Amino acid sequence: MYFAALLARTEDGWEASDTELDNVETLADLADLARESAADDGETVIVFIEQEDAWFGIVRVDGEDDPRVFVSNATAAARSSYGEILTSEILGDDDDMDSALDELVDLDGTEDGEPEADADVDVADSDGKVLPAGPLGDGRILADLGVSERELLALESGDALGEIAEAIGAGEILEAVR
Repeated sequence: MYFAALLARTEDGWEASDTELDNVETLADLADLARESAADDGETVIVFIEQEDAWFGIVRVDGEDDPRVFVSNATAAARSSYGEILTSEILGDDDDMDSALDELVDLDGTEDGEPEADADVDVADSDGKVLPAGPLGDGRILADLGVSERELLALESGDALGEIAEAIGAGEILEAVR
């Protein structure tokens, strides 16, 4: 079971709405949906997606900028249709894979970005692209809103979205749409 919500940042704070992802087939579709939820052009919209306790994803859309994506567990997300949309976008085509893997956030919170040897278990998605175990994407996606990369990496699936929403000042609003 999935939960998805859109949080749009306005002059008066955050406004949230739950959303159906039935018509979303690409990240571009999701970004368009996010932009439509913004009251004004250029507003920041955060899309939260989670699949029970398996994984969560964050998509950030700032106006017409390209969406930024973070997935808490790439291997778990790749096993679901919406997660596969996010992981495929992060990895891009084969030419972009090396640079996407370079941006893989480390699993142990070390500053040097070197994952522990036993945490380096990879799987392949449906297109045959190798997905690293653990988080994938832009770990600094919410840094300017008060959630550092280190804090984001430390979150366990469970109620991670609630903790994130609380940290950015939208906890009550997110709970209202749950």
